[in-house]
Amino acid sequence: MTDLTFYTNPMSRGRIIRWMLEEVGASYDTVLLDYGPTMKTPDYLALNPMGKVPTLVHGDTVITECPAICCYLADMFPDAGLAPAPGSAARGTYYRWMFFAAGPLESAVVTKSFGFEVPDDPQAQGRAGWGSFDRVVGALEGLLSDGRDHLLGQTFSALDVYLGSQIAWGQQFGTLPKRPIFAEYAERIFSRPAAVRARALDDAAAQAGSPD
Repeated sequence: MTDLTFYTNPMSRGRIIRWMLEEVGASYDTVLLDYGPTMKTPDYLALNPMGKVPTLVHGDTVITECPAICCYLADMFPDAGLAPAPGSAARGTYYRWMFFAAGPLESAVVTKSFGFEVPDDPQAQGRAGWGSFDRVVGALEGLLSDGRDHLLGQTFSALDVYLGSQIAWGQQFGTLPKRPIFAEYAERIFSRPAAVRARALDDAAAQAGSPD
């Protein structure tokens, strides 16, 4: 499969998708976009009306949003073994935490980074959808607290690419509390050969500079 085009910026969440592409062993073309006019051209907005990256184009199919792209690639490259079998209990767990990462975790981290706090009131926390930042962090810690190597147990999956990236970045940039259980997990997944390759590609692109 070579008809994959990956639109990204090396200093964006596109790093997650670069890693995923390297994990599945896909052959793909990369289009680097800057944060200025190139993400707002009519041609690019026709692909991603949000005017952001990443975007993946596979033939006539356009996929945006990191968790959607990760799930799509895991299903398109089943030999990579990055998604549990459809209909299995593990598949349900995989969806559960993938959407937890895209919803409660993302919202809690971004909201806190802007200095906003959900009031300490059950009604307000229910309206927010994620309760509180501390509750989200506690859920993540509980997920990893049974000694598992990966988020689904002992098997690496696309969930580790997506949610694992958020945990690792949270440790690196201080958006999640510094806790040994998070740091050890992040070191473990980021040492994978595909993760190392992906970082090298994005770091080289960032150093070279995105096109104007």
